[in-house]
Amino acid sequence: MDPTEWLPHRPPFLLVDDVEVADDSMSARGRWTPGPGRFQGHFPGRPLLPGVLQVESIAQVGACALLASGTDGLPVFSGLEKVRWRRQVEPGDTLDIEVTLESFRHRVGKATGRASVAGDPACEARLMFTVIE
Repeated sequence: MDPTEWLPHRPPFLLVDDVEVADDSMSARGRWTPGPGRFQGHFPGRPLLPGVLQVESIAQVGACALLASGTDGLPVFSGLEKVRWRRQVEPGDTLDIEVTLESFRHRVGKATGRASVAGDPACEARLMFTVIE
């Protein structure tokens, strides 16, 4: 599905091409193939996708799951834990993203996410978020 059905993000900061939310809205899968502009200047001669964009793409997939469940508002970061980058993401790579919502109470929640390239882990993170009006 088109992630703009749930997210307010638009290009150039929409970092998800498509998303599939589980029936129970507790998890979602997404895919993102970064365009060449995402690599410009990072690093000349050895282009790599910045790690912060990988984490943001995970967060956007998680936000789709949360918002698809009927939650109103805008989920924003309130913390990150256990962020690990396992491999470089290079031009031509596609990130396959999986996110599972662990908890959500009083507009505060936690989720775990993973991005991989061709089955190889690229980035893993535990996200804390707050839903604002």
